[in-house]
Amino acid sequence: MSRETLLIDADDTLWENQVHFERVIEGFLVIIERLGFPHPYARRILNETERRNIRQFGFGVRSFHTALEETYMKLAGNLARREVVKQIGDLVAELTASPPTLLDGVADTLAYLAERHRLILCTKGEPAEQAGKLERSGLQAHFQAIEIVADKDSRTFRGLVKTHRIVKSHGWMIGNSPRSDINPALAAGLNAVFIPHAKTWHFEQDELSSGPGKLLVLPAFRSLREYF
Repeated sequence: MSRETLLIDADDTLWENQVHFERVIEGFLVIIERLGFPHPYARRILNETERRNIRQFGFGVRSFHTALEETYMKLAGNLARREVVKQIGDLVAELTASPPTLLDGVADTLAYLAERHRLILCTKGEPAEQAGKLERSGLQAHFQAIEIVADKDSRTFRGLVKTHRIVKSHGWMIGNSPRSDINPALAAGLNAVFIPHAKTWHFEQDELSSGPGKLLVLPAFRSLREYF
């Protein structure tokens, strides 16, 4: 195969991410349940708050933490307690306390791909947060460039094509999110590889669309070795 440019997502493509957020949310819902609010209702309020905060604060732990606190204050009202706010903060702190848990086959597959193709990490979120996870993951050396963007849409990918002089027919976006990885990359004229993750964040789920490029759907990251 000719030398390709592979843009590779990070969260829930290279390492586990949403499962850790869900664990924090479960702990948070236990706290809210003590106020008399059932889990489905509290989760709906949290989702609405997260969606609103993303527009202001973007993606990442800081925005998530703010959404948890705001949801608690809204539901607790006059019953809100400072020690509970601290407890929520302690739950969130667990998200940055340890190295990322790499998904099966990621390290070996990246080493294999890096010898044959140009790899560019393409992730969204707060730059310091994402860069820190990448450093702790031990995967940084495999990438020729690191792109940490506020969001991923077709305009973002067109900009990356221009910045890195990517020939579209030889450029691929690899990720688990239809909304942020696959559909906008295809709309920008790139090829894409969709690797589903069982715990993909519900905000990232969408129907797969089509575009001028190719679309591959693979069961696991290590399956990339069969095509690249």
